[in-house]
Amino acid sequence: MTKLDETLTMLKDLTDAKGIPGNEREAREVMERYIAPHADKIEYDNLGSLIAEKVGDANGPKIMVAGHLDEVGFMISKIDDKGFLSFQTVGGWWSQVMLAQRVTIVTRKNGTVTGVIGSKPPHILSPEARKKPVDIKDMFIDIGASSREEAMEWGVLPGDMAVPYFEFTVMNNEKLLLAKAWDNRIGCAIAIDVLKGLKNEKHPNIVYGVGNVQEEVGLRGAKTSTVKVKPDIGFAVDVGIAGDTPGITPKESTSKIGAGPQIILFDASMVSHKGLRDLVVDTAEENNIAYQFETIPGGGTDAGSMHISLNGVPALAIGVATRYIHSHAGILHRDDYENTVKLIIEVIKKLDRDTVNKITFG
Repeated sequence: MTKLDETLTMLKDLTDAKGIPGNEREAREVMERYIAPHADKIEYDNLGSLIAEKVGDANGPKIMVAGHLDEVGFMISKIDDKGFLSFQTVGGWWSQVMLAQRVTIVTRKNGTVTGVIGSKPPHILSPEARKKPVDIKDMFIDIGASSREEAMEWGVLPGDMAVPYFEFTVMNNEKLLLAKAWDNRIGCAIAIDVLKGLKNEKHPNIVYGVGNVQEEVGLRGAKTSTVKVKPDIGFAVDVGIAGDTPGITPKESTSKIGAGPQIILFDASMVSHKGLRDLVVDTAEENNIAYQFETIPGGGTDAGSMHISLNGVPALAIGVATRYIHSHAGILHRDDYENTVKLIIEVIKKLDRDTVNKITFG
């Protein structure tokens, strides 16, 4: 097994943390532990988003760099008399990646309980039914309980979260990292490392490293954190689609893991701010940082909420190309993560009051 360096240890701690929308406490505590040494002040909004402030020039513009703390998961909705659990998906799930997968249920009092997502076995289905994907509504979670009472004795209650279980793994190509919850603990890691990288750098602004809550259910935490921070410029750092696996056509995606940060031109939640986009592209080229363009017509990022908060915030989403998002296991490339940090730091160094005004009103 690969020995984990400081960065890999942080990425493991972040992705191991359990936190679906509305239940982000564990992920927030991990992010706070790593970002606090590099921040002048830590605050929260009332929904639970974490806001770490680092002052370069107290009179300069406010720059927000936000990942989101939540991951897609499940909420227990019912326990039947035989001890099987009904559940609600929280965030977007595709039924074909769910069956027979292990989950961890976080109880109020008794720690965690292990379960597996089950359904009727194919052996007793008709040939027609076997050809169809199983509906999520026909799935359940089996925790090995024999009755509702036993499940409740173990501490399981409706409203508890169930989180994908997966072991953080450095692959044979050590640049490739396999884990759950890259969407979007990688964005939280980037926010941490941007503040860390600015530790001894002069920057003409105040930078906020933010971990938003409830992104996967409608970009909700970004609305409240943006109102609290009142940024002049906003960056959402998130995962993006990797189009380098079999079956994906160039028309669907041209992104590759390892080919640099993705600059998101538009998605279902926003059209990126042209002035900010141009500045980021110019900065990447000046610093020889590889980058790629991406469009995500079927999804959005926290920049979607940031740019229409207050009286408008020029915003841009920057992505790390990731395979198999919204499943138990995603793969991303360490170079993309590190180059995203490097690119955002170089952009922040340029964002003085005049540049921000030019972007906003130019």
